[in-house]
Amino acid sequence: MSKIRILPDRVANQIAAGEVVERPAAVVKELIENSIDAGANKIEIEFRNGGKSYLRVEDDGVGMDPDQALLCLERHATSKIRKASDLDEIQTFGFRGEALPSISSVSRFTLRSRAKNSSEGNEILINGGKMIHVKECGMPQGTRIEVAHLFNSVPGRRKFLKTEVTESSHIIHLAKLYALAHPKITFSLIEGARTLFRSPACENLIDRVREIFGKSLSECLAPIEVQTEGMNLGGLLGKPGYSRPTRKEMLFYVNRRPVESKTMSYALLEAYHTYAPKGRFPPAVLFLSIDSSLVDVNIHPAKRELRFREDMKVRGFLIESILQSIQELSGKKSREIKKIELEKDSLSGRMVPKIDDRIFEKFKPSSFPQSSHIVESKPEFEFLPAALSSNPSIKKTSGIEDRADTKSKEPVKPVVGLRGDPNVTWRLVDHSHGSMALFITSHGVVVFHCRSAYERIRFEALEDSFEKNQKVGSQSLLLSESIELDGVESTFLQKSLPQLVEIGFVIEEFGRNFFRLEACPTWLDPEKAVSYLRDFLEIASDSGGESKIVMYAKEAMIKQATKNPGAKETFSENEIVRMANQLLSCRNPYTCPQGRPIYYELPIRDFETRFRRKI
Repeated sequence: MSKIRILPDRVANQIAAGEVVERPAAVVKELIENSIDAGANKIEIEFRNGGKSYLRVEDDGVGMDPDQALLCLERHATSKIRKASDLDEIQTFGFRGEALPSISSVSRFTLRSRAKNSSEGNEILINGGKMIHVKECGMPQGTRIEVAHLFNSVPGRRKFLKTEVTESSHIIHLAKLYALAHPKITFSLIEGARTLFRSPACENLIDRVREIFGKSLSECLAPIEVQTEGMNLGGLLGKPGYSRPTRKEMLFYVNRRPVESKTMSYALLEAYHTYAPKGRFPPAVLFLSIDSSLVDVNIHPAKRELRFREDMKVRGFLIESILQSIQELSGKKSREIKKIELEKDSLSGRMVPKIDDRIFEKFKPSSFPQSSHIVESKPEFEFLPAALSSNPSIKKTSGIEDRADTKSKEPVKPVVGLRGDPNVTWRLVDHSHGSMALFITSHGVVVFHCRSAYERIRFEALEDSFEKNQKVGSQSLLLSESIELDGVESTFLQKSLPQLVEIGFVIEEFGRNFFRLEACPTWLDPEKAVSYLRDFLEIASDSGGESKIVMYAKEAMIKQATKNPGAKETFSENEIVRMANQLLSCRNPYTCPQGRPIYYELPIRDFETRFRRKI
């Protein structure tokens, strides 16, 4: 067995880099935080090839003299804390003193800095943890750090990096986060020779959002400012009715530090529960200010996560504050909101808002009128191909006009399965609750969810139409739609234009960051073309642009089938019978496009077990 020995500093730094420097964006994060801590008024970020070959972060902060510049490259050398108790009241972004030595140990690292009272700057070059030179140089006040050939000394780590597009998207998102948190600092982001955004210092957060994300998003946000003892919540909330397809624009900050907080995310989604459609997410830029002693930011190597000492108190305050702001934005009469109490759910074990038992009084059976008849509605399955929408074996049946006279009416015809099994027959018994239907089969009872079946049939019809055409057809819009994007989205759209043309979009550039949509695919609702195009960009950017064109189309078709506001919610008996017949002809009749079950069969043997007798 090998003997225990102390590792050399160079090896120790390379091991530590595995936690601190997981990808190029992590390097940018550490350097931006150092610039902010140095009191910078201007920060410029440049990268090439997704940050793999070159990164530069330059600021006009206080700078460092030669001795301080050399000392900052030693492990656990920091100006942020002096003793362990300082961790309880952290006011800066960095405090461990691990970032710079870790970065310099796995790259070609160049540091140039000049302090305010120095006449000249100093330059330090380190390659893979080895000191190359230290010399004087000319430069303005501030610090400039260049990182080239990241992970050159640990090639095994380099091969685990993602594509250039993916790594670039992480750097861009990170730069946006810090630019939003510090509107009084001028931020510039450059990729190669292209400036992605240049945001001058401003006083107002909404101005910074407009510069970075564009006018379309800024107009859908409204300010929030709520203060209580020991906590303050500020920032911007999405107006009711406006939502996004991903969580990417749910941005959270604690004491100006960007974080991934489950507490804040839960509070936002809970407050918007009845204001945003299922599967959509409200945009928000929320800043929580709280006493530093009540937050532990030292629980994650990259400081992305934190822990609140009074988590339940913070969560209740957030839900109450956000809900009150939403109600004011939605135009409802402002009223005092009672303090939200949380209790532990006996089934899930999660903390949930406590429910007032009095609200159930209005849902007593006596409060609902008894319906004596159901009016038949006209079938509306125009989206289906003719082969699917017509079935000669299904005869028209009349709606139920009077439940007392049901026996005298012609019974609803059985639905014959079309999947090659003549013994599979479903007979409709009744339907209720809008989307639920009950069928009797030769094997038992089937509980059928009509809306899910509707979505599956619609999706497969769209999918068939897409796959039968080698080239996707386009439909011209009656009036061209103008689209404004931010600099990052504009760059990504230009890269994606060939792919978008393949799936039927016709888009023309119309000035800087402006585009004109002339046509959309035939399988897409023209009224929803712009929103789907924005969803395309967001889904693609989330996956780093690696999604193939078929994935773009499938995502759009799922949205068209499941999230269409004009889709049916209630169905007549004739439509249910017809729909069940069509469902049994689908390739996958078991789940909706989003993977949820369409029907559930209760076999006879289950009833025999329940009743303890042969049926």
